[in-house]
Amino acid sequence: MSHHKTHKLPCRVYYENTDAGGIVYHGQYLNFAERGRTELLRHIGYQSSDLTSELGVMFVARFLDINYFAPAFLDDLLDVHTSVSALKNTSFTMRQTFFRQKDGINEKIAELTVTLVCVKADTIKPVRVPENLREGFAPYIEKD
Repeated sequence: MSHHKTHKLPCRVYYENTDAGGIVYHGQYLNFAERGRTELLRHIGYQSSDLTSELGVMFVARFLDINYFAPAFLDDLLDVHTSVSALKNTSFTMRQTFFRQKDGINEKIAELTVTLVCVKADTIKPVRVPENLREGFAPYIEKD
């Protein structure tokens, strides 16, 4: 069993997130996921703007995979759980699981995996993930 922290972010489904049928449009999960990643960074001490101004780096998405298990609807409350499934030299992979709260239970409705590459902000060339970010990510790394 893995023992690691998971960052949790509640997200309400608004009208703008849904299609004509009142179901969350599939692309909106990418927006919710980005909020989850951004808030995890903020939680460990970095606003996205600090990455460039203080550390001179940015994260660019290289790979994304998402599985949808059940729909979410207008006014639902979703929880986005974010953890780090792999941390390499210049990249890291995050697992983000979406739960829908309904009748007191959390139903897993989608799961996303995204690999982000750390690049130097001015050249967009891959660079090592900064040490302070590695330390911040450490509690969130999934362990076997």
